Amino acid sequence: MLVSGVQFRQLSGVVLATLALVSVQANVALAQDAQSIYVQRYAPCHGANGKGDGPAGKMLNPPSKDFATALNGKGNDWIAQVITEGGPAVGLSAAMPSTSGLSDEQPKDLVRYVKTLGS
Repeated sequence: MLVSGVQFRQLSGVVLATLALVSVQANVALAQDAQSIYVQRYAPCHGANGKGDGPAGKMLNPPSKDFATALNGKGNDWIAQVITEGGPAVGLSAAMPSTSGLSDEQPKDLVRYVKTLGS
């Protein structure tokens, strides 16, 4: 079957739109995944919005910090190291434990997510 130039351009447009939609959906899925990990593992201490006001965080000594100040000037690698290795790895409190069971991409996704909370 031969396709005319007009049909080809229309088909190309549909394919490109579909690829763009798949890309957006994949990014949303990653953000939701990072958010669900955050809610499960970090919100009890750091709070739902990263303000350091989670119910468990209030009982810690030192208490959990607000990401808006705690992450100020910190690079992605530093934040990822805290997530994966815990507070002592970067000279912070042992109350921030290391996180096991993450894929190679999940710490990066979590870094992006917590930075949105700290902005």
